[in-house]
Amino acid sequence: MSSMLNQHTLAIQGMSCASCVGRVERVLQALPGVTQANVNLATERATIQGTTPTADLIAAIEKAGFGASLAPETNAQAEALTAAKEQETKTLQKHLWIALIFTLPVFVLEMGAHVIPGMQTWLNQTLGQQLNWYIQFALTSAVLFYPGWNFYKLGLPALKHLAPDMNSLVAVGTLAAYGYSIVATFMPALLPAQTVHVYYEAAAVIVTLILLGRYLEARAKGRTSAAIQRLAGLQAKTARVYRQGQLLEIPISDVLTGDLIDVRPGERIPVDGLLHEGHSYVDESMISGEPIPVEKTPESEVIGGTVNQTGAFTFKATAVGSATVLAQIIRLVEDAQGSKLPIQALVNKVTMWFVPAVMALAALTFVVWWLVGPQPALSFALVNAVAVLIVACPCAMGLATPTSIMVGTGRAAEMGILFSKGEALQRLQDARIVAVDKTGTLTAGHPVLTDLELSSGFERHTVLSWLAAVESRSEHPIAKAIVAAAAQENIPLLPTEHFESLTGFGIRALVEQHHIEVGADRLMQKIGVDVSPFSASAERLGREGKTPMYLAVNQKLAAILAVSDPIKTSTPQAIQALHAQGLKVAMITGDNRHTAQAIAQQLGIDEVVAEVLPDGKVAAIDKLREQYGTLAFVGDGINDAPALAHADVGIAIGTGTDIAIEAAEVVLMSGDLMGVPKAIALSKLTIKNIKQNLFWAFAYNTALIPIAAGILYPSLGILMSPIFAAAAMALSSVFVLGNALRLRKMQLTE
Repeated sequence: MSSMLNQHTLAIQGMSCASCVGRVERVLQALPGVTQANVNLATERATIQGTTPTADLIAAIEKAGFGASLAPETNAQAEALTAAKEQETKTLQKHLWIALIFTLPVFVLEMGAHVIPGMQTWLNQTLGQQLNWYIQFALTSAVLFYPGWNFYKLGLPALKHLAPDMNSLVAVGTLAAYGYSIVATFMPALLPAQTVHVYYEAAAVIVTLILLGRYLEARAKGRTSAAIQRLAGLQAKTARVYRQGQLLEIPISDVLTGDLIDVRPGERIPVDGLLHEGHSYVDESMISGEPIPVEKTPESEVIGGTVNQTGAFTFKATAVGSATVLAQIIRLVEDAQGSKLPIQALVNKVTMWFVPAVMALAALTFVVWWLVGPQPALSFALVNAVAVLIVACPCAMGLATPTSIMVGTGRAAEMGILFSKGEALQRLQDARIVAVDKTGTLTAGHPVLTDLELSSGFERHTVLSWLAAVESRSEHPIAKAIVAAAAQENIPLLPTEHFESLTGFGIRALVEQHHIEVGADRLMQKIGVDVSPFSASAERLGREGKTPMYLAVNQKLAAILAVSDPIKTSTPQAIQALHAQGLKVAMITGDNRHTAQAIAQQLGIDEVVAEVLPDGKVAAIDKLREQYGTLAFVGDGINDAPALAHADVGIAIGTGTDIAIEAAEVVLMSGDLMGVPKAIALSKLTIKNIKQNLFWAFAYNTALIPIAAGILYPSLGILMSPIFAAAAMALSSVFVLGNALRLRKMQLTE
């Protein structure tokens, strides 16, 4: 990647807690040319903006003790990274088993003597205390310096650079217990007689328990990114391409724009393109959410990852690699999963000072116990200081926010809701009013024939054939809607003669020797046709915001009809759902006030702002925001771009076009307005989940550090074993991950 580009995305290896994240960010931000650096623990990614060359960024991260590489852009690179993560999980599992096998005898030799009656005497008679300690030393050394080596390899350099992290806490804690035990085993004369004791089992068990926590974390992290893997799995691996007169099967990465590609029934379409030859139906539910396959004829657009159903066809590739719609969706989800919410700022401030504060507390604990503790004071001082170091590891804090974001945005993507900016996930839950554009959002976005009532003696088929014949000569959108309605009912177009357009009144023509006239009531009045038989229908249509038109055949009233942009079937349900969430709904439209009020009344919309030009929507949003509070605006993402950008949260409804994706912070891949209450419910659930995680992480540390330091010993005689501290620390991370994973199954009923 060239230094000319202003955004780099790197995959980071070796981060284990919130302090690691802070350290990598500080290293990157210190580089000349870097304007912004954002590091995410859950996705293990760094997003850097600026002019610094990629090689310099990677070098700085590696100097800080972490691994870094360019984040994958192609499917093959993504698969390689997934394979590397799987290998990392397998290595952790292997290390865990080795640690377990070596730790178990140490634990039995030391703790068994305290728990099993008579075991201490039997051990002293068979092994003797010194040989027992030698065996524990050998086994513990194997645990610490093979499976546990990573803690020292990463933690001690971090300490040296005055940027301690979780690995530093584990390294210092276990080395303190291990070092003290070595002195007691090999140089007991250096210690006061009553303090000669070994803590090998504490060091070995701590490493084993933390490895268990890391392994469970790695497995859970794999599940949090399942949405990305499922999306990536929608990409075809190969394509059959015509090259130099031959049909060749090539990897999808080798497909070029302009290639002619062959697709057979049941196959996934490899890339985006335009159908060249053939006819088929394609399942596009992964993009639109619509289960009904879409008919494809020459020049129809086809989208990579969708599934061909019936016929075979060839198409010309128009977008390949990272330019395809599916690749853009995957990139959006990755960006949203990697982003930091405003709530994360608090966590970052706390964790920056947290590890140094813990080390200071551990040192203070050691000094206080050594100076004023009961005998053997040195043993008490060591055990309690180690317990403080181990229990306070801030893994849970680092994982609390990003794991919930990953699972929440991944779940949203599966439902066709794309958060193109992670911040929208937090802001959306604060929404008090949802403002919607009418055309294309509440309605289908194109006119259709919605009403056709006949006078007695006339048949629908005949009337529609006359109407379509006359209207086929007109270019008006209303005319096109009538012709489309006839085509849908397989009514052939009849020849017309003497077509005439009467400006401001309507049209007339001769069809099958019948004088056909179509227009408003003023045309009927002009030609002397009484429309009063349809007065009740005309009144009803007016209330619904539709303009009635009439058909006269040989100067005799034949029908009343109305063409309008119909309300989508999902719209009433979506507005009810928004009301159930306690939100107000406003409609902002360029339509006339009468039509807008009629639709609002029909749907139960709270506020109507009508006859608004596109630039007036921004002022309308300001007024509504002032009145109600945080505002989400829903539009089609093309003519509503200024309003989408100006709202607190812009939600684009559409089929994921570039314009919609760029204009909005949330993109609903289908045209279904129900995506809005679902997105708001998901936002509320995700933020609630983050708050639960942060409460657990902070409350847990706040409560357990004083206990580990021995605050309960004077009154209750309770001390926390470093082994229990390690188990509790591992449990906190697993709890946070498990709680975040619950989002995958939560029902969006809020």
